[in-house]
Parts: sequence; C-alpha cells; structure tokens
Amino acid sequence: MTEAISTLLAQFPKQRPPLPARFQEIYKAHYQENRTGGSTASSMAQTMERWLHRSVASDLSPGAAFSTLELGAGTLNQLGFEPDCGPYDVVEPFRELYESSRYRNRVRAIFADVADIPPEHRYDRITSVAALEHICDLPQVMARSALLLNDGGVFRAAIPSEGGLLWRLGWMLTTGLEFRLRYGLDYAVLMAHEHVNRAADIESLTRALFDKVAVRSLGIGRQFSLYRFIAASGPRLDVARQWIGSGDAR
Repeated sequence: MTEAISTLLAQFPKQRPPLPARFQEIYKAHYQENRTGGSTASSMAQTMERWLHRSVASDLSPGAAFSTLELGAGTLNQLGFEPDCGPYDVVEPFRELYESSRYRNRVRAIFADVADIPPEHRYDRITSVAALEHICDLPQVMARSALLLNDGGVFRAAIPSEGGLLWRLGWMLTTGLEFRLRYGLDYAVLMAHEHVNRAADIESLTRALFDKVAVRSLGIGRQFSLYRFIAASGPRLDVARQWIGSGDAR
C-alpha cells in the first residue's frame, strides 16, 4: 500500500460537519425535493445527471443476464435507464426515498447497509450513481462491495466532480442560487455536510482496490468537468479484506 493511500485511508471514517439549526429544520424536505426533482434547479440537475445514469447502464442491452447491486439507490431512478437484465438488489438507508418508487417491483432485496448483505450473495455488477461522495466510511463500503463481485464482475460508479472548479461553479449558479433565494442560506454549508468525499479521492481508492480502472469525464480533464464515470474490474481481495479489518479495528 502506498503512503498516499495510507494517508487517505487514515481520514476515514469521516464525520459530517454539523448543520446549523435552520438547516436542520429544512433538511429532510429539501433532500427529498432535490432527489425527486421537485424544484426548478433540481429538475435541471436531474436532466444533466442523465449522463451519469446512462454511463452506468451502458454495459447493458436487452436480453442480457446479470445480477446487480446498486449502492445508494435513492428513488430507484437508475432502473429507468436499465433494461430488466436479472436480479437487482439495492443498498439504501433512506426508506422515504424508495418506498413509493414506481420501480420498486423490479427490486429483489433492499439493504440498509452493504454490511447487511449475506456473504453468499454475489453480483455481476455493482453500481452507484451520485452516491459515493456522500459515504463517510467509503473504504469499508467499497471493500465489502469488491468481495461481493462474481469472477469477472465489474464496479461501475458515476459521481459529480466534487473538488473541481467547474462542478463548484455549476452548483453555485443553479441549486446554490435557488437555495439562497428561497431560504436566505448558504448552500455551501449543506454541500460540505453532504459531499464528504472528493472525486479525486474516490478515484484513488478505486485504483488501489482494483487492477483495471477506466475513467471518463463530462468536460475537459478533471478540474473542468461536471461528472466522472469510473469502471473497474479485477478486485484485489487481499486489499479489500485489509481495509475491512482496519475499519473493524477502529
């Protein structure tokens, strides 16, 4: 393990910056509205996020047969971009997001945490759309996911380019502006609470955990992109077990 990865791993599990009282009052309603496209800015964001969903689903075609686990499935809207290709399980702790989803009948099993998945379960695909940036114990989640992959399985994640200049400018001029006009509050406070992981760190963890990693950005390079798509295969199982053991020790 390189010194850079060791230093990165030492940052986990992370703690979210606490939200001031006024943010706590509106947090749940705003979060649900944001995930369902209930405001003008969030609706625009969901339109842009189709790139994320389509990138993750681009390995599928009608008639394919794969078992899938989605991490942080939210409202289950990824299923709107994927043909029915086999068993589909999800990890999502926020019940209010998925319980009334029109895609609920396509999901075989829902887990609140990846650690709750029986060890005998195996998947051909493990996916995530705009979720990894939110996870405080990300190395643990990624390591446990790697151990759940079948031989030849793939890890496919799409994330915002958190930490990049274009991404920050993008939300400041859309969701951030709408939020300030609506509530008189600084959206950066909410972003710091929600997005605890930078895109660069997510990519670094993926490269440490998998032998083969390909990355594609929506934009020009890393700094001037809105989103990033990561496809990985060849999990390093010894690394995964080491990360899980380190986390358990903490």
